[in-house]
Amino acid sequence: MTRAILTDIEGTTSSIRFVHDVLFPYAREHMAEFVRGNAGDPRVVRLLDDARHEAGKDLDLEGTIEQLIAWIDADRKITSLKALQGMIWEAGYRNGDFTGHIYADAADNLQAWHAAGIRLYVFSSGSVQAQKLLFGHSDSGDLTPLFSGYFDTRIGNKRESAAYAEIAADIGLPPGDILFLSDIREELDAAQQAGLGTIWLVRDREPEAGAAHPQARDFDAVRL
Repeated sequence: MTRAILTDIEGTTSSIRFVHDVLFPYAREHMAEFVRGNAGDPRVVRLLDDARHEAGKDLDLEGTIEQLIAWIDADRKITSLKALQGMIWEAGYRNGDFTGHIYADAADNLQAWHAAGIRLYVFSSGSVQAQKLLFGHSDSGDLTPLFSGYFDTRIGNKRESAAYAEIAADIGLPPGDILFLSDIREELDAAQQAGLGTIWLVRDREPEAGAAHPQARDFDAVRL
């Protein structure tokens, strides 16, 4: 019995193009200005120190900015980078520079599942802050009241089963009562190894014959 749904964002609830064509370029364009303007903010100082540690280099401020931009260009899943991007995107959302893209079928079914008493959670490589901003300023309005919790890579790598075991423990449900939705097979494999139910979202490609996970074109096709 599905008592909770854990969903990925990019390629699952939201278009990959929105992330790569809107969010990433916006963060890249504003990264240097943001870091220089907030270099005295303790939160930013801590994240810059984390970035230097993750880079394994003793970088000055400009060198750290260059490293952050290089990580954006390489689409690296670096926790400190994701947190800084979230801060930059917050300004963009609040200024009305863009709204968070959510597929209409995702918004409709998330609302229906919540109304049916199913607890909803998010697990994304983007920071928790970025997740809340996207759903809070979405094309469908503020969807944050639908969710009971958010998880990012601070709880573990999305392709490692330990992360999903930790999430199940945090949620307080048996793994078998949690359904994970994602468009990435390796993430689904890890969730399945931890005992979660899985559904593979295949929005922009043909279903794969013999796949180890049930497949769905969109949220309308998800069967609980």
